[in-house]
Amino acid sequence: MQTRPRSANLAGSVPQSTHLQAVSMSKEIQQLEPLAVWRHFADLNAVPRPSKREDRAVAFLRSFGEQLGLETAVDETGNVLIRKPATPGMRDRVGIVLQGHLDMVHQKNADTEFDFDTQGIRMHVDGDWVKAEGTTLGADNGIGVAAIMAILASDDIPHPAIEALFTVDEESGMTGALGLQGDVLTASILLNLDTEDDTELTIGCAGAVTVVATGCCPQEPAEPGAAFTLGLKGLIGGHSGMDIHLGRGNANKLLNRLLYLGAEKLGLRIAAVDAGGLRNAIPREAHAHITVDASRAAALEELIAEEAAVLQAEYKVTDPGLEVLLQPADLPESLLTQAFQEALLAAVYVCPNGVSRMSPDVPGLVQTSNSLARVLAANGTFEIHTLVRSAVDTEKLDLARAVRCALEPLGGTVEFAGAYPGWIPRPDSAIVQLMSSLHRELFGSDASVLACHAGLECGIVGANYPDLQMISFGPNIRGAHSPDEKVQISSVQKFWRFLTAALSRMPRA
Repeated sequence: MQTRPRSANLAGSVPQSTHLQAVSMSKEIQQLEPLAVWRHFADLNAVPRPSKREDRAVAFLRSFGEQLGLETAVDETGNVLIRKPATPGMRDRVGIVLQGHLDMVHQKNADTEFDFDTQGIRMHVDGDWVKAEGTTLGADNGIGVAAIMAILASDDIPHPAIEALFTVDEESGMTGALGLQGDVLTASILLNLDTEDDTELTIGCAGAVTVVATGCCPQEPAEPGAAFTLGLKGLIGGHSGMDIHLGRGNANKLLNRLLYLGAEKLGLRIAAVDAGGLRNAIPREAHAHITVDASRAAALEELIAEEAAVLQAEYKVTDPGLEVLLQPADLPESLLTQAFQEALLAAVYVCPNGVSRMSPDVPGLVQTSNSLARVLAANGTFEIHTLVRSAVDTEKLDLARAVRCALEPLGGTVEFAGAYPGWIPRPDSAIVQLMSSLHRELFGSDASVLACHAGLECGIVGANYPDLQMISFGPNIRGAHSPDEKVQISSVQKFWRFLTAALSRMPRA
C-alpha cells in the first residue's frame, strides 16, 4: 500500500455537504450519544456504498483522513489505511489495528422506492433502536467504521499508535481483505468491530465458498392459455450465516415447491423465474411468470391457495408475514422447454439448503451450512448462486461438491468462487484475556467468548499476518442483511465505553 497524493477530483466526488445532508435527512440521529459516533455514522450513511461499488465511500474516507492531517493511503484493491500516532503517555504501548468494512448489504422491501446508488439511507429513531425506512440500515459495519472515525478525529481519547484499516467488498466476496498485502500492517493487535452482540467476544469464524451455476436455458414458443405471476413475500430473511439455524423460510425453495406441485398436478409451465438476491442474505422474496391451460386456471388458483395455507401454517412462528400471491399477467412469448423446466425444478428441489452439521465441539454453533441465495432463469440464460459456509475446510468443500452435483444436470458450468478461509480461535491469547477481564470490570458480567458461523475478515488477514492477535466485538445489531436491520442506541453507548477503555489498556511493547 502506497500513500497517494491528495486528489481534488476524487475527493470532490463525495458531496461537500455530506454532513449537512445527513442532518437534514435525520436530525434526531445527530443528537444521539455518543455524539461523535452517531454523527460520523450519519455522514457515512449519506454516501452510497454498495459492495464492489464503494468508490465514493473510499474517496470519503480518504478525504476524511487527509483533512485530519493523518497519513492516509489507498491500496490497489480500494482499502483505506489511516495512521494516527499514539497520544502522549501511550507511546510505549503496542500498536493496534482498528478494522471495519466500508460496504453494506443492499436490501429493500418490494414496496419501498429507493435507489441505493444515488440515495443516502433514510434513518429514524424507534425507542432504543435506530432503523431505516424500508431498507437495510448499514449498521453492519457502518457503526464500527463510525467508531473508528470518531477515535481518529478525537483529541481527548488516550490510545496507542493506530492503523485504521477500512476494507472494501466484505459482504460479497471479501476481496478487500484478500487483496491486502502482507507488508502493510505493523501493529501487534487487531480489533475488528464487526460483531453484532455486545455480550460477545468473537475469536473465530467460518470460511466460505460460493457455488455459481450459469448457462443457457432452452426456450420454446408459448401456447395459448392463462398467464400469471406467482410470488412470495413477507419472509423475515436475515444473515445467511448468523441466522441460518433459525429455520426461516427460503423464498427460492418455497417458490420452487409451489412451481413443482403446479407442474406435477396441472401442467404448469414456466416462462421466467426471478428469485432471491444477494449471496449472503436468506432470500425473502421470489417471483415467477407462469402459464397453464385456460381450462385449469381455476384449479391452479385453488391449488395455490391451499398450498399457501400449508406454508403459512408451517412457517407461522419463523415467518408470520409470509404471503403467496397469484396474479393475472400477460401471456409470455416463450417458455422454458419442458425438459429444462423439469431439470430446473429438480435441481432447486434437491439443492442442499440450511444447516448441514452443528459443531460437535461448541454447543449451539453451526459448523457447516449452505444458503440457496439466487435463482434466475430468464431471456435464454440461467444463474444459480449458493453460499457454503463451514468452520472446517474439508466439510466446506464436501458440501460445495454436493451442491455442484445438484446443479450440474442443468448443463452450463458450475464453478467455485470467492473462497476464503476461516479464522482459527486462539482463546488463550493475551488480547482475549485482556478484553474478557475488561468486560467483567466494566459491566460486572462475563462476555461470551465464542466463534461464529458468519464470515469475518480476520481469517484472511491472519493468513498474511500469522502473529497478529485478533478479536472482534461490537454493539447489538439485529436483522442484518434485511430491511429489518436495526442497531440499539444503549448498546452503542456500551460498545463505545468498552472500545475507548480498551484503547487505554493496551499492553506495553
